Amino acid sequence: MSRLASTIEAILYLKAQALTIAQIAEFAGCDRSTAEEGLMELMSDYAHRDSALEIIETESGYSLQLREMYQNLVHALIPADLGVGALRTLAVIALKGPITQTELVDIRGSGVYQHVPELVEQGFVRKRKKVDGRSSWVQVTDKFHQYFQINQLPQGVSELIRRRSEAKIEAEDLDGEDFVDDSDEMEELEEMEDEVISETSEEISSEETL
Repeated sequence: MSRLASTIEAILYLKAQALTIAQIAEFAGCDRSTAEEGLMELMSDYAHRDSALEIIETESGYSLQLREMYQNLVHALIPADLGVGALRTLAVIALKGPITQTELVDIRGSGVYQHVPELVEQGFVRKRKKVDGRSSWVQVTDKFHQYFQINQLPQGVSELIRRRSEAKIEAEDLDGEDFVDDSDEMEELEEMEDEVISETSEEISSEETL
C-alpha cells in the first residue's frame, strides 16, 4: 500500500467521522484527484482484508469504522449510561455544535446544566470557555463519532454544520463577539437541523441500547 493510502487511513482513523474528498485532500496535503486515487487504493486494500474495520461511503463522505458484526463490542467495552434527556441534549449538540451553553439552555431548558457535565464525563462532549467568559462552547468529541457512528444525516447538512462551526470559532477567536449569520443557506441549515434533532436523538438512543 502506498504512503498516501496509509496517510489517508491515519486521517480517517484520527478524525473518526466521515470526510469529503476535499477534506481528505486538505489534511493529506495533496490535490483532490491525488486524494481520490489514494482513497480508492485504500478502499481496495480494505476490501481484500479479513479485518474488523472497513471504509464506507455515506452522503457525508468516507469514514473508517468497525464492521457491523463487531458493533456489539463497542457497547460491551465502552458502555454509556445516558438518560433520555441527556440523549436529546447530545443530539442537539451533535447537530448544532459548536453551540454555546447559553444557546443550549434556550433550546433544551435548565436540564442542560446537569446533562453537559454528564456528557463531558462520558467523553462524548468537550467544553471550553468563550473569550468573553460569559458562557462556554460545547461540541461533540471524536469518541461520540466512534461510539455512535452517526453518518446518515440528510445530504448537505454535515457540510453546512462544518462551515458554520468553523465560522463561529473564527469569529470568536478574532474579536470575541457573538457569531451572527443571516445567510440563506444557514437559514436552510436551521430548518433542516430542527427536522433531524428528534430523528438523531432516536438513532443515538437506539445505538446506545444495542
